[in-house]
Amino acid sequence: MSISGTVPRGFSLASLKARLRAKLAQDSDVSLAQRVAGNAFLIRVTSAALAFAAQIMLARWMGQYEYGIYVYVWTWVLVLGNLAPLGIAYSAARFIPQYVVANDGDRLRGFLRILGWLCFALGATAAAIGAFMVVTLNTIVPPHYVTPFLVGLLCVPVFALSSAQDATSRAHNWINVALIPVYIAQPLCIIAGVVIIHEFGVTITAQIALLIAVTAFWLCVAIQLVLLQSRLARTIERGPRRYEMKSWIKTSLPNFLVDGFFFMLTSVDVLLLQMFVGPDQVAVYFAASKILALVAFVYFAVSSASAHRFSQYHHAGEKARLAAFAAATARWTFWPSLIFALALLALGIPFLRLFGQGFTAGYPLMFILAFGLLARASIGPAERLLSMVGEQRYSALIYGCALAVSIGGCLALAPVFGVVGAAVATAAAIVTEAALLFYFVRRRLGINVFVLARRA
Repeated sequence: MSISGTVPRGFSLASLKARLRAKLAQDSDVSLAQRVAGNAFLIRVTSAALAFAAQIMLARWMGQYEYGIYVYVWTWVLVLGNLAPLGIAYSAARFIPQYVVANDGDRLRGFLRILGWLCFALGATAAAIGAFMVVTLNTIVPPHYVTPFLVGLLCVPVFALSSAQDATSRAHNWINVALIPVYIAQPLCIIAGVVIIHEFGVTITAQIALLIAVTAFWLCVAIQLVLLQSRLARTIERGPRRYEMKSWIKTSLPNFLVDGFFFMLTSVDVLLLQMFVGPDQVAVYFAASKILALVAFVYFAVSSASAHRFSQYHHAGEKARLAAFAAATARWTFWPSLIFALALLALGIPFLRLFGQGFTAGYPLMFILAFGLLARASIGPAERLLSMVGEQRYSALIYGCALAVSIGGCLALAPVFGVVGAAVATAAAIVTEAALLFYFVRRRLGINVFVLARRA
């Protein structure tokens, strides 16, 4: 019998090599994404621990009232800083892989050249408008918020710049450059500043705490800028630049709606609570949500590692790999989130006691908020999937609906039930978001992203 008779039809050494290369490339992509997600998660866990320590110091040394003012103003800073770039910063996760796949160095260099400057300018404009409104609307803004707001707004321009640098670094898989300066170095600087001020016997007010936070943010973003520019200089060849501002802005504006609705969804509860409860109750609510931040960091880590990969597979026309990768990211997100949620709920009361007297009243809120976070985790980074394949208008619609549920729920429930009503409204909004994302991803892309769905 000829040995060739046992060889399958169509077999050749070249085809075997091609299959091996494809398999290795696929394994390499998944392995790289897992490593990036793992690094991002470890950094965010470390950041959460540092931020947690900083928040405990501030809460204990400031008291509930001043701490409530601080967290309310800082929440506004986070919202404005994320919204100010008008979605352009986060478009880096889409445009950079697209230009790399197309070998379009001219557009790549042009996009990288303009991104940081544009985001900083937009952030400065947002800060100036915010300061004008705080000063002129003195009948609406309580007096004890005016000076802290003016100090906090100084952070908005550099926050917008950091968003651009973060997205650019993640698009190149430089997760350490993206996260360590802002998420590790910055809370360390805050802790050091707070300890030094306290040791000198200075009373830490909301204004002083915000000044420390703003100074730390400027310093760390400047360091991140130097590191990023150094890497880009070694990676991107010199050459002509091509600017397509109209196309970039047109593509980014839907992302602005998505990110705007998303960040408002994550912050509107704290912003609206100030209308119905005092700063001390805002502080309790914030402490409860801060403890659960570790659960959300799993989602953040997977999203950081996968967004540009969604774009790469989509623009390469690899639909099967896109579907398989999306299903994998749902598993990476949900099961670690469930484990951390259960652990944090078990340790909730001891953690709340660390903030000081009266904070344990926020323990029931943790169960309500955890339910919403797990609902979001059950579908993985589905919003990034829609955005990276050009379906961001549906993401905007989804987050708009969820935000409407959150605002309506807070306005209806918070006046009667206080912080519990705000927690219920927030959880209901996140469940709405997850359900709509699941529906539109399946309808538009034919991909079932629910973590418990049967896989082919």
